[in-house]
Amino acid sequence: MTAGQRADRSESFGEALLGEVLDRAHELPPHLIGPLVADVVKRLGGRRPQVLLQDYSQLLLIPLPGDGLAAGEPQVIDDSEAGRCFLDAHPLEVPEADGMRIVLPLLDGGDQVGVMAVTLDSVDDNDRRILNRFAALVADLLVTKHGYSDLFFGTRRREPMSVAAEMQWSLLPPLAMIMPRVAVAGILEPAYDVAGDSFDYALNADILHVAMIDAMGHGLDAATMATVAIGAYRHARRAGTGLPEIYDCMDRAVADQFGPEHFVTAQMLHLDTTTGRLQWVNAGHPSPMLVRDHRVTLRLTGPTTLPVGLGGPQPQTNEMKLEPGDRLLCFTDGLVEEHSAGEEEFGEDQMIDWVNQLERTGRGIRTVARALSHTLKRARAGHTTDDATLLLVEWRG
Repeated sequence: MTAGQRADRSESFGEALLGEVLDRAHELPPHLIGPLVADVVKRLGGRRPQVLLQDYSQLLLIPLPGDGLAAGEPQVIDDSEAGRCFLDAHPLEVPEADGMRIVLPLLDGGDQVGVMAVTLDSVDDNDRRILNRFAALVADLLVTKHGYSDLFFGTRRREPMSVAAEMQWSLLPPLAMIMPRVAVAGILEPAYDVAGDSFDYALNADILHVAMIDAMGHGLDAATMATVAIGAYRHARRAGTGLPEIYDCMDRAVADQFGPEHFVTAQMLHLDTTTGRLQWVNAGHPSPMLVRDHRVTLRLTGPTTLPVGLGGPQPQTNEMKLEPGDRLLCFTDGLVEEHSAGEEEFGEDQMIDWVNQLERTGRGIRTVARALSHTLKRARAGHTTDDATLLLVEWRG
């Protein structure tokens, strides 16, 4: 380009179309996301558009209602083309009698919102480029409008949800985060009746902060205690304090609110995503497992302190260096224990066997976390007498 010449700033068809979506996005009511998708698909020459959202149990993809969107039955994630796209987080093209069905992942920061599907007569690289970018915009719209409406909650809900579970789900960060240096993926069971289990994380600059907790008891009491514990954790973390000070803040908050006979087991971790340096404190919680080279290789044991709320001594910070590709499996005791009279504990050995089998598949962290939770639930005949929560953290180096 010679001096004085201006770059071509005219709008192409694709830029104009996506730009119109962006121009409308900030004032778009949540219930009009469906009609917006249908309108864009029609202008692209497509038909039968669908937006499918993951249900809370991570078993089904459920069509979002909306004018212009195709209806249909929920699709089983483990037994459908839409589910395969969802699990692999890659677009899928399925030949049909009247054209090509394109299924695209709806990704936001690595969290999988669901999938979008549309049928075209034929597909070329221009179609793929525009649809991929449009899917990214739709994912962002679903995430940003989520807090303004109950539409998406209602779509994803397939069973009645307890008040305690409602509280816990409103407390959670996104179930997955996939970034270049680090990835996180978690799951809660039973999805519609979880009470005392929770987790939290934040990526602040190069440091990943993670907490997993298990409040004693069941129902609303446990959910309320978990809410206070996570609130205190976030308060101390955002104040820039270290792990021992975070423990102290959580301990005082639970003790002051609930008294000396109530407690929350917890573990808090800091991971430097540039170096792999891991630090953690354990407050009466099951020790995390280190998965290296697709096998559980050790437990992150070390000095512990009392659960938060019981006034334990200041915890000692444990430390180790991770290797690229290492995964940490954090979990609550409900994943390996059964508490009903006469029932045998599921046990950590069985869990380790399943972890090793799933790790050998080479699947991504989000898929492994989901598969592990569902596999362990099936091994317990679909029943657990306690909340059963897991969180996988992967340092990618």
